[in-house]
Amino acid sequence: MAINNHEIDYRIIGEEMQCVEIELDPQETVIGESGSFMMMEDQVKMETIFGDGSSQNNGFMNKVFSAGKRLLTGESLFMTAFTNVGDRKRKVTFASPYPGKIIDMDLEKMNGKIICQKDAFLCAAKGVSVGIEFQKKLGAGLFGGEGFIMQKLEGDGMAFVHAGGTIIEKVLQPYEMLRIDTGCLVAFTHDIDYDIEFVGGIKNTVFGGEGLFFATLKGPGKVWIQSLPISRLASRILQYGSVGNRREEGGILGGLGNLLDGDGR
Repeated sequence: MAINNHEIDYRIIGEEMQCVEIELDPQETVIGESGSFMMMEDQVKMETIFGDGSSQNNGFMNKVFSAGKRLLTGESLFMTAFTNVGDRKRKVTFASPYPGKIIDMDLEKMNGKIICQKDAFLCAAKGVSVGIEFQKKLGAGLFGGEGFIMQKLEGDGMAFVHAGGTIIEKVLQPYEMLRIDTGCLVAFTHDIDYDIEFVGGIKNTVFGGEGLFFATLKGPGKVWIQSLPISRLASRILQYGSVGNRREEGGILGGLGNLLDGDGR
């Protein structure tokens, strides 16, 4: 793969609601996911583009195809490119969409490819290709929790992804296996063997409350895991936010529990 990515300097700011500030040299460009932009200095030109602007997607039909693939991951047809058109360094900042962490990934050190959740991508150096990765195994595709389609980031530049809660990075040795809740999987290197395993046992299936399947990942390779998937966060907000349907830790007490803790509605 040719080395054609823009080299960018950056710093990640904050703790729970992070943003990434990217410093652009003259004529350097960074691409951002739609809706991730936070702020930019003067003499930075913003341009909406089809697809990701990588060299492998040059040509009208390639751009249309690249943009069309993004619809399969639930993303916009368009991305935004930010270019420093001035004669000295300028900064652009991108913000995380919900509480969690931003992960910086140097694709050159990861054999040029990372596979991640379909909504994890935040921004990257121009030249990084943002595509789709079909799960080759039927079980992983049908029951993977995050769906049959994941994102793939390819190139030799910097890319930034976002995930919820605390992020744990695990390095798996050859044949070492890790079982993960399907929603907690953020990303993994392309040499990881990814599949889905049925939890098993009628009590685990019916009463376990953890879903029917594990994601199984076998080394060698690197895996990133999140403690708070956005789907789990949204579910809890809906659960506790419904008037007249409040559930507490001691929910067996029902309405009496609400009276005891001061909520007598």
